[in-house]
Amino acid sequence: MADKSQSGQGINALSFEQALAELEGIVRRLEAGQVELEESIRIYERGEALKKRCNDLLKQAEARIEKITLKDGKAEASEALDVE
Repeated sequence: MADKSQSGQGINALSFEQALAELEGIVRRLEAGQVELEESIRIYERGEALKKRCNDLLKQAEARIEKITLKDGKAEASEALDVE
């Protein structure tokens, strides 16, 4: 299996789904405990960057999501969606 972190694809070019899938792969590798120390540090650092990318993309999505109130099939009003 090819290591996605070696693919040369920049983290900022990844979609949320791609970043999350790679992050999950890193977590699996680290949890398995069969990665050498230097490799563990390197992929942990990439994992932190992937986590930040996912968080940033989620914040962007939250900023765009609006709760829309419809009346007669047309938007009457909108308000920010409270996600908490």
